[in-house]
Amino acid sequence: MKVISPSATIMKAVEEMSRSFRSLVVTTGNRPLGILHASNIVDYLGGGSLFNIVEKRYGLNLYSALEREVVETIMARRLVQVPDTAKIVNVLEAMAVTGSGVVLVVNKEGGLEGIVTEHDIVVYLSGVVSTGLIVKDVMSAPVAVIDRKSSLKKAMEEMITQGFRRLPVVDGEVVVGMLTAVDIVRYFGSHEAFRRTITGNILEALSIPAEEIMSENLVTVREDEDLAKAVQEMLSKNVSSVLVTDEEGVLKGIVTERDVLYALSTSSRRL
Repeated sequence: MKVISPSATIMKAVEEMSRSFRSLVVTTGNRPLGILHASNIVDYLGGGSLFNIVEKRYGLNLYSALEREVVETIMARRLVQVPDTAKIVNVLEAMAVTGSGVVLVVNKEGGLEGIVTEHDIVVYLSGVVSTGLIVKDVMSAPVAVIDRKSSLKKAMEEMITQGFRRLPVVDGEVVVGMLTAVDIVRYFGSHEAFRRTITGNILEALSIPAEEIMSENLVTVREDEDLAKAVQEMLSKNVSSVLVTDEEGVLKGIVTERDVLYALSTSSRRL
């Protein structure tokens, strides 16, 4: 768990998140105020309505938008919380009802004790639950994709519009990479985006093709394989999804941690 102050700059946030944090809990003292997800960063830096702040307040100046705006402006304010006495089943219920992938654990005074993520639950349940399902039973299809030559801004807009944290990148019908919200955060947090601008205008940084920051290390499974293999691939490769492809590399579907979570939880007999 990583926390950050609501008055911290967005620059500090993206630098912290680029060290592999998918989200930051925004706190004052030990009390949670909100959560900053990678998707909030994507929204602010070009994908959604929060980009209006960058455009109108900072005249599209990338450096100013990162160094002068604070986390509190763009954080998610809806908190999903359970008491520190809650059981795993209570966390699962909270995730299912709210659609949230992060649940805060608080003590009786409302102080933050920790967080439970979808990934945490998948790791736990994968060791104690067997589903008997195959990949095709739980995969999502069809899958929203982005062409490898499409601009980063278009990819970000697609993520926010569709509500996805990841987009397979394709060349025709063949998958050639995966672009995630975390990849985009790293692009800004590593300061690579600054090296792509001449005038400081953020649109220069957003004009690069999606393939330039996508991951080419694809984790794939076949649709007739046991779901347990997909889970094993996720955990061993430390990824939050696997792509379902045929022998020619054509995309058939995707299995995310959330898909696995629901499959495992429904098969669970004792949590």
